[in-house]
Order: sequence, then structure tokens, then C-alpha cells
Amino acid sequence: MIQQFDLGDVVQMKKPHACGSNEWTIIRVGADVKIKCDSCGRIVMLDRADFVRMGKKTLKKKETGTEA
Repeated sequence: MIQQFDLGDVVQMKKPHACGSNEWTIIRVGADVKIKCDSCGRIVMLDRADFVRMGKKTLKKKETGTEA
């Protein structure tokens, strides 16, 4: 289960996508969570409760670009 997640994070879901990849990038956060498959580019929208239940772990946090 994923508890902490932000826009731009790369997450791993419990079940792989039909293309074989299980890495997804979060592209929208709200009452629903929109994720994009990193392999084929398919976009899926889940409600927050389903996303938290189906998420396995956060692979990469979004990099913060605070360069001068």
C-alpha cells in the first residue's frame, strides 16, 4: 500500500500493465489519481482509495528543481 505520494512520483503497482511494465508516473492527484504507464504511455484514472490499495511502493520521488 502506498500512503505518501505526490505529483510526478514513479510508483509500482501490484499487478503489471498489459504491456508488461509495472512502473507508472503520477500525473494528477485529487479525489482521483491519474497515472501514466512508463512503457507504453497509456493513461489510467483510479479513485484515490483504489490507487492506495493497488499501489505497491514508490520507486522514485519527483526531483525538486531548485537550481539557480
